[in-house]
Amino acid sequence: EAPGAQQDDPAPPPVRGGADPSDDAFEFGSPPALPDGMTEEMMWPAATAEQWKEPVLIQWQRSVADAMEVAKRTRRPVMVAVNMDGEIASEHFAGIRYRDPETAEVMGEYVCVIASVYRHTPRDYEPDGTRVECPRFGTVTCGEHIQAERELYGQYFDGRRISPRHIVLETDGSETYDVFYSWDVKSVTKMFRVALEDRPEPIPSPEPTLENLARSPDVADRIVLERMYEAGDREAKRRILLALMEEPALDQVEVLRKGIFGLDLELARTARRALAKCETEGALDLMAEALKVPLPEEERRVLLDAVERLAATSTRAKTLANLHSGLGTGSSAIDPERIAAEYEASAAESRERSARATEWSEDPAELVDLAESLIVRAASEREPYRALMVRDAREALAEAAAAGASGARVAAIDAAILHAEGMRGDATERAVEAIDAGLVAFAGAEGEAPAAPDVAPEVSATALRLFGASRRAKIRAAYRAGEQWEAEWLSDVNAAYSALEERPDAAVDVFIEHQDFLRWIGASPRANSVLDRALARFPADARLHERLRRRLLWEGGPAMLERAYDLRLADPGLPEGDPDQLHWYAGYASLVAAEQHRRRSRFEEAIGSYGRAVERFARNAELNPDGADNAHHYITLVRAGRARVRMEEGDLAGAAEDLLASLTLRPASAGSQDGMGITPLATAKMLEETLKVAGETERAAQVRAAMDALPAEVLEPPPSERMGSGRRGG
Repeated sequence: EAPGAQQDDPAPPPVRGGADPSDDAFEFGSPPALPDGMTEEMMWPAATAEQWKEPVLIQWQRSVADAMEVAKRTRRPVMVAVNMDGEIASEHFAGIRYRDPETAEVMGEYVCVIASVYRHTPRDYEPDGTRVECPRFGTVTCGEHIQAERELYGQYFDGRRISPRHIVLETDGSETYDVFYSWDVKSVTKMFRVALEDRPEPIPSPEPTLENLARSPDVADRIVLERMYEAGDREAKRRILLALMEEPALDQVEVLRKGIFGLDLELARTARRALAKCETEGALDLMAEALKVPLPEEERRVLLDAVERLAATSTRAKTLANLHSGLGTGSSAIDPERIAAEYEASAAESRERSARATEWSEDPAELVDLAESLIVRAASEREPYRALMVRDAREALAEAAAAGASGARVAAIDAAILHAEGMRGDATERAVEAIDAGLVAFAGAEGEAPAAPDVAPEVSATALRLFGASRRAKIRAAYRAGEQWEAEWLSDVNAAYSALEERPDAAVDVFIEHQDFLRWIGASPRANSVLDRALARFPADARLHERLRRRLLWEGGPAMLERAYDLRLADPGLPEGDPDQLHWYAGYASLVAAEQHRRRSRFEEAIGSYGRAVERFARNAELNPDGADNAHHYITLVRAGRARVRMEEGDLAGAAEDLLASLTLRPASAGSQDGMGITPLATAKMLEETLKVAGETERAAQVRAAMDALPAEVLEPPPSERMGSGRRGG
């Protein structure tokens, strides 16, 4: 066991950050704080590169529901383990304890669940349906341990995210022990053993027949069934799928996923029919994935019928059903193609009206023109003139309305004025009225030419955006309330944003709102198309690059992420001087790639990506001297991250070189967390301790001197590690 026994003196020593241990932690022997002479780095040493490469020896259940059901069937207690990236004790448990045979043996007596909010792989499944297990925890996907955390947070965490934390639950879900903020490891592992004492003998698992495996929620049995499917010949695979289809006692989604995304068309058809009988959220996710690929109409109908059946009780299922109907139909309120075709004429006509509308008039039509002109011009004015123009526009429109002016155009101008006045709710109501009255559908009577546009593009843009936002809000509200919503609302959202994006004056926020909503609703291909068009228009926008990184990681992992930016840097059309900051974005992409490699224990690849990140940030600093300080901040984090990898690999000389360069380049960044949740200062502390243990006293002294030279403010723990935050402080 790691050192750190209970002290005899009941008076606690000074606490160097952090919080008091839980009552159960005290009961099992945790000291009230680190003993004198003990450091966090000594108590919870970092895992080496070789230790990170060792397999996790604990089998985590794939869901909280599975864990509770297995506990009831076997009379075994549930062990909930909560873990957090970057927190020193959590890193120790994830990198060492959960891979240690002795710890795994005692935890194997429990039904285990891992909970963590952090994603360690971009995706949970490869395109062929293969599971991508979390490299930090094994057994589960990242989506599964994230979902487990959400569910457990609401039931057991008392509104606090604390890590590491270990909770023992009885088969009825009641809580027995809750150990957190322990200042040693011994008290935690003691709890593992004590909680097993005086328990009834567990019920053994039934024989692993096909029937029993198909009915078992236990992760061990699920894995056996999945391996049987993988190893079986075509007839064996067919028997398994038929068993899941004919007597669906339990959703075995992973087997069905292998069948659906396999190369055998008949097996895929059988798997889809078995999937159509499933009931769980995991099955609904697989239905959504299966519906993204081209299918014969009959097969597609089988899945859509299943989705519609689930929609009676599942808002997510109703959303999926509406997705496949709403995006395939047009909006009755908006005609994007007509809006695009008529844009120039609309702009020219509004400019002519604006030129004419310069004075007050008794004619209501001329007052409407004046109100429109004023609200359009107000957008480009500075205060206080902007506010005065908005006020005059309000007065002109009010006089026009009093004189009998009404209709879609008046409602749209009123919406624009209300929006400028900050009255978003009222503005949205008027925008919806304008669209519903035919503001941008341009629909004339049957057989007639469409009506000519009669509103300024700036006004129609405000109305369209408010209308689209209102439909988005209605869909989200209905989803969260578990209520039904109309498929045409989705058509309206897509039509409104598509119309706005075609305009030469489209704002980047329009693309972002549209793309984010399409991703949320599950329309990934269309969301990707919106993002591509946005990047072509706004190549320097940070929010778009963030979404591009997320997409590239999802599609091809860190290698694809870096390749994509390599190609962008190699573009012969890259503007001289890099005004779009592409070298910075490429450097950040390499930094993200390096951290992805680290999460998968691919340390050589991580070092390569860190090296490219340094080069690209340095090049950015050369090309953009005004932004050099920002580039140096990231180089500081990059070199500290590479130092951590080299330390874990045993290259202490290289680690010290990188770490010293990091702290020297920009000392103010020493307290900033990287994407792994680790600061350069935390790495410096760990490296100093590691160097001392290795007898490298001279290098340890150099690291200590560099830390002592840091400004006082960076020695404070980051906000996420201060008292009561959920992380151990210090």
